[in-house]
Amino acid sequence: MAYVYIIYSQVLDKYYVGHTTSLPGERLKKHLQKHKGFTSTAKDWEIVYTESFPDKLEAFARERQIKGWKSKVKIRELIEKGA
Repeated sequence: MAYVYIIYSQVLDKYYVGHTTSLPGERLKKHLQKHKGFTSTAKDWEIVYTESFPDKLEAFARERQIKGWKSKVKIRELIEKGA
């Protein structure tokens, strides 16, 4: 099982889209730890959306599709539909 997840930081007013073979909650813990990278700039990330897939390749393809939108509006629409 693999997942696409979207996390949101209210401080930055930014979304981050990723994929993982871990449970999304476990992956979020890593984003909140001290590290180098985009998500290290805030510590208020929360999961706002997830999708599950049978394998990592499908999850990665979906992640690339969402990132390709380059649209906060489309991401918000996806989150609202999934809620």
